[in-house]
Amino acid sequence: MDAHLLLVDDQPDQLRLLIDVLRNAGCRISVGFDGPQAYQRALAISPDLILMDVRMPRMDGFAACRLLAADPHTSEIPVIFLTVAGDLHDRINGLEIGGVDYVLKPFEAEEVLARIRVHLARTRGNRDTEDEVCASDFTGNSVIVRAAIRHLSQRLKDAPTVEQLARLVGTNERRLSRAFRDNLGRTVFEYLRDERLRIAQKLLRSTSLSIASIAEEIGFSSAANFATAFRERFGMPPSTYREEFRSRDLADTVESALDAE
Repeated sequence: MDAHLLLVDDQPDQLRLLIDVLRNAGCRISVGFDGPQAYQRALAISPDLILMDVRMPRMDGFAACRLLAADPHTSEIPVIFLTVAGDLHDRINGLEIGGVDYVLKPFEAEEVLARIRVHLARTRGNRDTEDEVCASDFTGNSVIVRAAIRHLSQRLKDAPTVEQLARLVGTNERRLSRAFRDNLGRTVFEYLRDERLRIAQKLLRSTSLSIASIAEEIGFSSAANFATAFRERFGMPPSTYREEFRSRDLADTVESALDAE
């Protein structure tokens, strides 16, 4: 099997077992021992596939995967998680943030090889059509911001605190806050508020959901708080925004019908 694999696990015994299995199968191997090394080595060597433990010090496998998925240089590298956890929620979480598969420890050599072959075949079928990305366009902080934004977009209704979000993307609160200010000119809270209100506009235009339902859907604690934030941002309450949009939409429809006659 002609492939360059990156193995990431903080337990040397587990790494030795994997290295023996995969080298015997003809793979070239690079190794890492925690999440930061997983991300940095993936950037440096562009492996064909990453086998990564979930539970590691400094930065766990989930946080590392979020960074990998947010960086265009590494987003197409398939990640297979290695874990002793049989928890269904953990497995679903890993797949949702970008992992392609799971292998439970203790693993069977044939199962590991079979899963690697499947995902390598899928990935190689797609790589020929990928566009090159200019390396200078993405700094470490911008990747952290992209990973955080990706996570927030999936959690508008129950967004984590800044401290929790920083931990989820493998950094600290201070660096995450600075990265948002440097890259977006906004704090994390300001970005989250603006994104919630942007989605609210879309829901007001395209659905018949009540104001209270929209407020709940995007994470406001009450319809009153939502209405206040919306008015401060757009100069009108959400109900008025919806009415004005529908009036303009109706006028455009009538005008188009008259032009067609």
